[in-house]
Amino acid sequence: MSSRRRFLSIAATCAALAPWHAVRAAAAPPPCVWRGTAMGALASITLVHPDRARAQAQLEACVRELQRLEDIFSLYRADSALSRLNAQGELPGPPHELVELLAFSLSLSQRSAGAFDPTMQPLYRLYANHFATPGCAPGGPRPQAIERVLRLVDFRAVELRPDLVRLRRPGMAITLNGVAQGYVTDRVTDLLRAADFGDVLIDLGEVRALGHRADGQAWRAGIVDPRDLTHTIVELPLGQDRGALPALATSAGYGTPFGTDPRIHHLLDPRTGRSANHYLSVSVAASRATLADGLSTALAIGPPAQATTLLRAYPSTRVYLVGPEGRLEMLDATRSPT
Repeated sequence: MSSRRRFLSIAATCAALAPWHAVRAAAAPPPCVWRGTAMGALASITLVHPDRARAQAQLEACVRELQRLEDIFSLYRADSALSRLNAQGELPGPPHELVELLAFSLSLSQRSAGAFDPTMQPLYRLYANHFATPGCAPGGPRPQAIERVLRLVDFRAVELRPDLVRLRRPGMAITLNGVAQGYVTDRVTDLLRAADFGDVLIDLGEVRALGHRADGQAWRAGIVDPRDLTHTIVELPLGQDRGALPALATSAGYGTPFGTDPRIHHLLDPRTGRSANHYLSVSVAASRATLADGLSTALAIGPPAQATTLLRAYPSTRVYLVGPEGRLEMLDATRSPT
């Protein structure tokens, strides 16, 4: 997976406690934390649990699960399931996780009228190769090259069955970078919940929370200002408390620019072959990180006029848009972006 800048900030664990929360925090053991990298991003898993030995053992199980899932979804491991699919054009007996995530991705592609498209890898590769060439044109690949590659970008040309994934056109390739971090976040969350860990914060680039912090307060995450990465423009509670949602994800062009022009980045529109610049960033709060991750990508790329229609398919989500001038706007299924 490609490396990505941080779009979300995690609030301090026990800052500004009320007296009764301070008493609870003092009585509770410190959380057990793992930090490392996962899916090309800095990552952390935080567990609040009285048995630290059991918590540490569970963190080790989570790391093994992260490694197993990277063996399925990584584009940088030649032997991953996804790499083998792209190299061969088909994959008999695919892992059920790949089938599950591709099914979600193709459904989102349909609902977003193709704004989200997992067959974007040939277009991304065209841009990456162009900007890796010394003396390349700063405006990106030539229109003729983009037009040729766009013939390979079509989610409708993916055949998906439990026993087989096939790409119907030679040269097609899939990337799940727009949704895999969220999916892996959910898988690790489900693993922890099945092991009876109820107070959890998982940050794999996309964030999901269960329960509460050691002080009894809600987990919180902030959305970073795209114009000033040291500043947080809004902070949200995460979890199952009233008014909160468990997962938060952000898509932003500044996360992976190709060259010196910030308008040319990885959020490529499969209908035009050019980077989408409707917003500086799009953040989605949802019940699951898979949905938050994929929907933030689809909304960042798709035309603003279609946003409310797309959100009607996912009515429990909340969207935070940062426009080109830096203005923050909240959107849901009842309100259109202005």
